[in-house]
Amino acid sequence: MNLSIQAKKRLTVGAIILVLGLSAALMVVVSRHIDTVEHLISSLGIAGPMLSIALYGLLGASPVPSEPLTLVNGAVFGPLMGTLIAGTGNTLAAVVEYFIGAGIDNAADFAKKRDDLPFGLGKLPVDSVWFLIGARLIPGYGAKVVSVVGGMYRVPLWRYLWTTAIPTFIGAALFAYGGFSLLKLF
Repeated sequence: MNLSIQAKKRLTVGAIILVLGLSAALMVVVSRHIDTVEHLISSLGIAGPMLSIALYGLLGASPVPSEPLTLVNGAVFGPLMGTLIAGTGNTLAAVVEYFIGAGIDNAADFAKKRDDLPFGLGKLPVDSVWFLIGARLIPGYGAKVVSVVGGMYRVPLWRYLWTTAIPTFIGAALFAYGGFSLLKLF
């Protein structure tokens, strides 16, 4: 089965839309029932952290932020284990976002159009260590944008992973400790 370039692009776009749609729908349901998710994660024993990490991966394919889940992990598993689960899960989410960006590059031939971007955006040093770490610290959707753009620009995966892990685990530690502290407060 030899697909044409146009057919491959349509297939890539369709797969991206399907994954984003399903993930967004699942995350809306999960975010509306966070208490149930907390109970489920805490009652599953060793499978609880695995479920939590998988939920982070799904969050990576949606616009829903993962901070509430990190607070839950901090409260349920404590600050250290909550940090490890959230850091691992958010790194998985970043890899999902990276591959979404790589899919966008394939579907849109972004590499060919990069130089024509306005305001010199095509010349951004996206594969720079400082860009990959620093832009991830921008509040809001900075981390998601860096992940998708990193995939679109084909940043080497090893550089992408370690520059993702540094700010991701620091943020996970802050939120997991916050969740643990909230639990102690009440």
